[in-house]
Amino acid sequence: MGTMVERRDRGVIRHAHTVYGSSVEGIPLTVHLPDSGNTDLVLLAAIHGDEAETTVVVSEALRCIVRGDLRAAVILCGNPDGALRGTRGNARGVDLNRNFPTSNWSPDPVCYKTRANDPRDIALSPGERAASEPETAALISLLERLNPRAVVSLHGALACIDDSGGSHLARQLATRCALPLVTEIGYPTPGSMGTWAGERKLTLVTWELEAASLYDLKDRHVPILIDLMTGRIGLEA
Repeated sequence: MGTMVERRDRGVIRHAHTVYGSSVEGIPLTVHLPDSGNTDLVLLAAIHGDEAETTVVVSEALRCIVRGDLRAAVILCGNPDGALRGTRGNARGVDLNRNFPTSNWSPDPVCYKTRANDPRDIALSPGERAASEPETAALISLLERLNPRAVVSLHGALACIDDSGGSHLARQLATRCALPLVTEIGYPTPGSMGTWAGERKLTLVTWELEAASLYDLKDRHVPILIDLMTGRIGLEA
């Protein structure tokens, strides 16, 4: 796996970060960048605030990587207001992953479920308009500035790798994670980040963690995340 940060030193993140915007509540939105400032890959966790396990596993992977080896841009939490509240949406109750300016964005409420066997009947707003939320607008501006070749967005807990284009990157992640590769999630996602990226010919892979303990998630996914962040998993064959 190459040189790693010593275990005793993995309690803090030693990679520099920059602020790319702020949340509704004024919390800084931060991204950890390679030393060069350039990258082909952006890794995003917790655009849904109730999926905090994604932040935990991405943070542990980042803390294992020595300075200079980071090749990806890493956003530990795209929705800090929601993460602090334990809510899927942001401080205004907007599902940020339905707030992107896409051809299919809709003002209609979007519904989700909180448990595997629940009905999908809890309503959130997609925003007053597309890209109405500061978190969404800031993320779009960051991606336009970085101009990556791919984005990997971590979610929970559908246990699959989702990529409508079936990219080489998605196939590698599905193989490494032993998760099924799917090209659609099985329900409509108007205004999603995936649709937004697809309309711009940007590869976006949704990495859906399985429902498991944090210990098990870290054991299974952190080594793969380390390889992804350090460029050992390539974007093309």
